[in-house]
Amino acid sequence: MPKDDTRITRRGFGTTVGGLFAATVLEACVVSTKAPSSDGHLSARPGAGVATSLESGPLGLGGDRDGLIQVPAVLPRGAAPLLLFLHGATQNGAGMLRRIGAAADQAGIIVLAPDSRDTTWDAIRDGFGADVEYLNRALQYVFEHAAIDPARVVIGGFSDGASYAISLGLANGDLFSRVLAFSPGFVVSAPPHGHPHVFVSHGLSDRILPIDQCSRVIVPRLTSMGYDVTFREFDGRHEMPPAVVSEGLKWATTA
Repeated sequence: MPKDDTRITRRGFGTTVGGLFAATVLEACVVSTKAPSSDGHLSARPGAGVATSLESGPLGLGGDRDGLIQVPAVLPRGAAPLLLFLHGATQNGAGMLRRIGAAADQAGIIVLAPDSRDTTWDAIRDGFGADVEYLNRALQYVFEHAAIDPARVVIGGFSDGASYAISLGLANGDLFSRVLAFSPGFVVSAPPHGHPHVFVSHGLSDRILPIDQCSRVIVPRLTSMGYDVTFREFDGRHEMPPAVVSEGLKWATTA
């Protein structure tokens, strides 16, 4: 999470989804955001009859803050699953690929790991805006250059990226069938579309985003809304243990 004036002293975030979470104020997870400049809804969609011509390397759409694409060494027959994976605050897509790349390659998943426009994702500080526009362009580029299975388009992330992934995932359940959230802190309010399945993991000793004030609040709220949520607590801190990453990727690509 960014160390700036938008963060409440006790490291928190407001948990709000389509009004349901609006009344919840968490002692250790509260921050206010400005009104969103967009509703976070993405228009990019996989196309039919596309031959995969993507290669692993820079995305090439964002200048100094760009991102990476990883294509597995062995693509599955037919259309491939796609994982849009979002980094934590002050990080970048390259750092995320170093942590999940091997497991994604083994699972046969194409990974799009973009960089946020600033040091973290827009809705952490303001509202949905420039990052949504960039992610939409990046997704459209992938959809135009790879055969992607529409039923296995997944959004995921770690820390701030996990919070953003849940927020965009619920707002775009008509695009993302599943949401992977490793150590999230909050959910940003946005009109929901569709009903994606959600996987949440969190370390019992997380001092950055404490589990009691974050995932143990988020998960019951999502469940009460009727979302199918798989929740994995693990003995660890603010991290993505390899075994949890592997479990999450397997879960994300299971039909």
